[in-house]
Amino acid sequence: MLHVNDLTYRIGSRLLFDKATVAIPPGAKTGFVGRNGAGKTTLFRIATGELSTESGGASIPRQARIGSVAQEVPSGPESLIDVVLAADRERAALMTERESAADPNRIAEIEIRLADIGAYSAEARAGAILHGLGFDAAAQRRPCSDFSGGWRMRVALAAVLFSEPDLLLLDEPTNYLDLEGTLWLYDYLARYPNTAIVISHDRELLDTAVDHILHLDQGKLTLYRGDYTSFDRQRREKMILQAKARDKQEAERKHLQAFVDRFRAKASKARQAQSRIKRLEKMEPIAAIVDSEVMPFHLPAPQKPLAPPLVVFDGVNAGYGDRVVLRNLDLTLAPDDRIALLGSNGNGKSTFAKILSQRLEPLAGEVRRSRKLDVAYFAQHQVDELDVKRTPLDHVAELIPDAYESVKRARAAQLGFPASKVETPVANLSGGEKARLQLGLAAFHGPHMLVLDEPTNHLDIDSRAALAEAINDFPGAVILISHDRYLIEATCERLWLVAGGTVKPFDGDLDEYRKLILSGDLDSAALRKKERAAAPPRAETAAPIVQEKRESLSALRKRNDAAEARMAKLNDLMARVDAALADPAIFTRQPEKAAELSRQRKELESALAAAEDEWLELQGALEGQGQAAAASS
Repeated sequence: MLHVNDLTYRIGSRLLFDKATVAIPPGAKTGFVGRNGAGKTTLFRIATGELSTESGGASIPRQARIGSVAQEVPSGPESLIDVVLAADRERAALMTERESAADPNRIAEIEIRLADIGAYSAEARAGAILHGLGFDAAAQRRPCSDFSGGWRMRVALAAVLFSEPDLLLLDEPTNYLDLEGTLWLYDYLARYPNTAIVISHDRELLDTAVDHILHLDQGKLTLYRGDYTSFDRQRREKMILQAKARDKQEAERKHLQAFVDRFRAKASKARQAQSRIKRLEKMEPIAAIVDSEVMPFHLPAPQKPLAPPLVVFDGVNAGYGDRVVLRNLDLTLAPDDRIALLGSNGNGKSTFAKILSQRLEPLAGEVRRSRKLDVAYFAQHQVDELDVKRTPLDHVAELIPDAYESVKRARAAQLGFPASKVETPVANLSGGEKARLQLGLAAFHGPHMLVLDEPTNHLDIDSRAALAEAINDFPGAVILISHDRYLIEATCERLWLVAGGTVKPFDGDLDEYRKLILSGDLDSAALRKKERAAAPPRAETAAPIVQEKRESLSALRKRNDAAEARMAKLNDLMARVDAALADPAIFTRQPEKAAELSRQRKELESALAAAEDEWLELQGALEGQGQAAAASS
């Protein structure tokens, strides 16, 4: 479908493509990978004819339609559904012509063609795409001008998906999607009927939605069959084999050169020496595959850990002015919690993050925090707030103004800015480097809690893996908002769902959450039903838990496992509180803290008793189910 032949392209003195050649087969779903700045977006612009090349080029078959997300996002008075429908130009032209056509033969031709292209089901298809990207039925009828730039980008994406071009080119499509939209896109791309090439650093997308990987490295394009995991394995195997071949060639080269140096001047050996010189000249050097290292992320540990719990929400309402976004929050966070926030954009994830980081005060209720709690907050929009005229060293120096110059430079190097980068103006840094700098500055003094709102935008795959490793090494609490499923699964132990105006623990994993999204069951009614099913039974209504008709054996086992995990967590928290209270000095030196710890112990003891009651009921239900199953068999 796409043929790249001997492509050479430079930007200034930098060679992006060096006689690169590749052929993308028709129908392939191809993930396009490579380091930031390698030239992936440039290849798309060459393929669409926006850029002319030094030599060679990219071509697609005649009459084939090529589609990509428009740089100019829709912003007029047209409704979202109309913008998406207009993307199918043939349908739009035929529908317009049908209104004025008078010739019966032409009318018949129009109607036949409209039926052939599925024109009458187009609105339903467009609506389904918009719904998958986060727009409900009411939003689809609103004008584009009502929405912010990020939401308009989703409309532009919906339009190109609806038009179903023969060659679909997508450049980091998940960067402006939430997790819900991202999970939907994985499924859509996997089922896309034509050829698609997707530039992405989202490993989960590259492992679930594509069947080929196109790798751009050192100016060359290489196509691998399979998903990203398969590509990674194949490339590492290739590196090992190529390194062995290179070592063998170097040994042969040294042997030939030694013979030439020894016998070149000797008449009886001159012919043999000349023969070896010619062999050396014809010997093409085998290039080494360089797997460039990624600078690690540095998230310093807090100097002094705090006793649990870190934060307690007691009947909290959160919002802005008279607008309440979240209601009745009753939650507890421990010092080592790893929690991912689920929920579509606009449901209050960022509001909850701001309450946690004290950037927003509650409208009602109480948020109790450990004394001296230090929270580091990173949001993607903060990257744009960096002073573009200043350098990474300037930003670090502002945080430790009295430190020696060598200390400032050493701390900047820890953040990923060695001597070659430390005095580069922020304006000249890449998006990934800016995100690295802002994250390092936010966590500079060793916080007790990290609140990370979409930290992976602009990071390539290797940098995302380095961030996951740093989060796992960080000993404090982490609250993560991300569309990157790989990062969530690699770092988080619990899921909280922000939906229906509140925040609740989600009783399930990301696979279950994905099924809810794709089935369309993630609405308020379904959530309330799921919350009721997951809630511990009250004493007066505990009996129905053993009724076989209400719950399956597998569901009971899942709830039993969750109850056991909750009991283990509460026991661990109580042990920490008890250890703190075991020090007699705390009652004389810090009586207020001792009182707070005593109150926390009572809360934990009550929560543990409730969890144990639930576990006992579940054990009884499981035994009843097992006996019933045995009797029926």
